[in-house]
Amino acid sequence: MKERLPPAIFDLPVHELRRGYRSDVYFWREKIILEKDNHYPKVIMQVFQKEDAILCGIDEAIAILKVAAGYYTDPVKGYKLFDQLIDIKKEIRLNSLNSENYNKYLELIKIKLDIQNELDNLWISSFNELKVKALYDGEKIKSFENVMTVEGIAGYFAHLETVYLGVLARRTRIATNVYNTVRAAGVKPVLFFPARFDHFSTQGGDGYAAKMGGTTSVSTDSQAEWWGAKGIGTIPHSLIAVYNGNTVLATKKFAEIYPELNLISLVDYENDCVKVSLEVAKELGKRLYGVRLDTSGTMVDKSVIPQMGQFPPTGVTPQLVCNVRNALDEHGFGWVKIIVSGGFNPEKIRFFEEEKIPVDAYGVGSYLFAGAGGKFDFTADIVINNNKHCAKEGRRYRENERLEVVI
Repeated sequence: MKERLPPAIFDLPVHELRRGYRSDVYFWREKIILEKDNHYPKVIMQVFQKEDAILCGIDEAIAILKVAAGYYTDPVKGYKLFDQLIDIKKEIRLNSLNSENYNKYLELIKIKLDIQNELDNLWISSFNELKVKALYDGEKIKSFENVMTVEGIAGYFAHLETVYLGVLARRTRIATNVYNTVRAAGVKPVLFFPARFDHFSTQGGDGYAAKMGGTTSVSTDSQAEWWGAKGIGTIPHSLIAVYNGNTVLATKKFAEIYPELNLISLVDYENDCVKVSLEVAKELGKRLYGVRLDTSGTMVDKSVIPQMGQFPPTGVTPQLVCNVRNALDEHGFGWVKIIVSGGFNPEKIRFFEEEKIPVDAYGVGSYLFAGAGGKFDFTADIVINNNKHCAKEGRRYRENERLEVVI
């Protein structure tokens, strides 16, 4: 049995999950109806999606069940305390940046902790009464294959469906996109660079999903936190801008401050990658590890203009990469690697590889978040109710011998 990520790593909003605050309200109302009606059917819920994919988010889904499956011994009191908790959290946010109200801030923190403690005392965890079977993060799955089943009293976990399905959908989408990109690149590294295209709060899980998909190079420390690594990256366009557009000077400053890092210069600021690559290489010599080409998809690099007429000339093209590689080699800088970024996806990478374009690594951004419009959406169905088949029309209970019991 493989080791799973522990619940503590996910920083889950436990009380909000228990109260259904982050769930579709109809699932919370289902839980309330079952409790008030004293109706405790024992069901089997199965979870699946409709694409061949790389599974991710399963450990997080299990963690959600572990911390939030259960019930309040006194629901009325629990709901009132939770409302107070939300109000206190709002007050804390209002006072957290005001140094003059620091004592009030500390007082609010204490009240918050007291309320949370009361809520914990009211909560009965029911996870140990559930039988959960699941696959593992990083496994290949087939369309309609069960990735998890939950067996137990429906009211204990009915309110959590929205949350764990959302986790599975996002993590699996990213893991699968990364996997397809890594496979297209073959032995060459793929750098996970989409942090700027989504909310910062998602970075931890997104980076973990990227690792499950096959890359270990992410751009923020937060993305690498769940698996104990650090973000990578060197020079942004903004650093060149604050040195008045002087790429050589910005690169030298980076080299001085970070002597231990591989030095990769971003060379498209002037839209003349060949010229700037040579300038940086001549100035930095063996200290220069590589150059990164990131020409905008609406621009034609100056070195490509004379070659126009037989191919789409904008952005980072095969011709641009070859121009830079040839220039570096001709001037004795054969060790300098070429990293490309900007608009890359599996199809474009596969084309570059088939044409043997001399790229050493691919930086990929927004594509890795692609597919939000329905791809890799997970579904959960109750298919067994009190030992009787009860799936809705078109669905049925499907055994999966690959599922392992969760302890």
